[in-house]
Amino acid sequence: MSDRLEQQREEVRYRVLRLIESKPEISQRELADELGVSLGQINYQLKALKERGLIKVGNFLRSDNKLAYVYLLTPKGVADKLSITKRFLLRKRHEFELLKCELEQLEREAIDESKD
Repeated sequence: MSDRLEQQREEVRYRVLRLIESKPEISQRELADELGVSLGQINYQLKALKERGLIKVGNFLRSDNKLAYVYLLTPKGVADKLSITKRFLLRKRHEFELLKCELEQLEREAIDESKD
């Protein structure tokens, strides 16, 4: 599996964990909508997170008397989210530095061209 694909999967997992942590009562459909992914992918992600022991799933009644789920991060899930956060920050800082260098180069080129 490519590093890029693994990074994408990890980023989706991170975003799911973040949303679950902030909104434990969020529905799968709401997760899919907020993350811009399919409902099937969310279902797959949640099942995988549960199997890995990163989340617990519980039932509760919503105000409209429909049975719904609540998703809770386990201690292992919190640790995984922290680990992903650290890797994400390192990647984004590296991307930022590359982008900053590119912008500086473009600015120099623009200044040089305006002098002509």
